[in-house]
Amino acid sequence: MGMLKEFKEFAFKGNVIDLAVGVIIGAAFGKIVSSLVEDVITPLLLNPALKAVGAENIAQLSWSGVKYGNFLSAVISFLCIAFVLFLLIKGANKLKKEEVAAPAGPSSTDKLLMEIRDELKKQ
Repeated sequence: MGMLKEFKEFAFKGNVIDLAVGVIIGAAFGKIVSSLVEDVITPLLLNPALKAVGAENIAQLSWSGVKYGNFLSAVISFLCIAFVLFLLIKGANKLKKEEVAAPAGPSSTDKLLMEIRDELKKQ
């Protein structure tokens, strides 16, 4: 029973549950970002650029049997996803900075003056 009790304590700690929630939300967020890149950014930006250079179907590019087009497609997709994530995180950090910081506690001089004031009130 000792091992079962240890497992229960481990599994229901806040850190493990927070991690599980983070992984689930991360997977869902990954789908959102992938859809944004594949369904919005690629048709609007990447497809016109590829048509301009005459490479409409980049995944079909090959040279001597080496399908380097698939690799280029994956690299371009990665760069698009990384850029979108960069913009989202940059926006989130900007919102964080706008939050007002809590005022700092009294300085040591202020504390000393408050102690003197309190002592004078007692007399």
